[in-house]
Amino acid sequence: MRLILAVRILFATLFSREIAQQVRAMLAGSQTAAPQPSPAPSSAQTAAPRPQPVVRSEALTLLGALQREARFVDLVQEPLSQYSDAQIGAAARDVLRDCGRVLERLFAVQPIMQEAEGAEVEVPAGVDVARVRVTGASAGSPPLRGRVVHHGWEATRCEMPSWSGSAVGARVVAAAEVERMA
Repeated sequence: MRLILAVRILFATLFSREIAQQVRAMLAGSQTAAPQPSPAPSSAQTAAPRPQPVVRSEALTLLGALQREARFVDLVQEPLSQYSDAQIGAAARDVLRDCGRVLERLFAVQPIMQEAEGAEVEVPAGVDVARVRVTGASAGSPPLRGRVVHHGWEATRCEMPSWSGSAVGARVVAAAEVERMA
């Protein structure tokens, strides 16, 4: 019992100036050391630590929006062997239309090139390779002539909603739904 008390006193005196002063006074002969008034805690000491905001991947936010508004995950995860091509096509038509609405709302996706696929175009010198990728026989220096294989896409905005849910829910793409029975 006294050993435990000694260990507690050891650590208390190491970490508390007030307790160290009281122990010193007691060891100096004073039977009851008067407690020293402690300084008022600063506002930094009394302020509760602010909880860190819950972070959610923007990829999961996008996937959640595609599921909520277009049932994208349901279509991709559905075993398709039991459905005819016509049934799959009919379901995909609605999902693709609604996915397009999500992309438009969040990103306002627009073609990089206005020319139709197959159209002949000139790629000017100094074009950003992130915007135009030249394939095939690309030897030579720009400007280059070629045919549009794909017009490319670019987001004209990116407006992902911020996550305000819990840490547990941050990885949920779509909540399970249970209908209450009477």
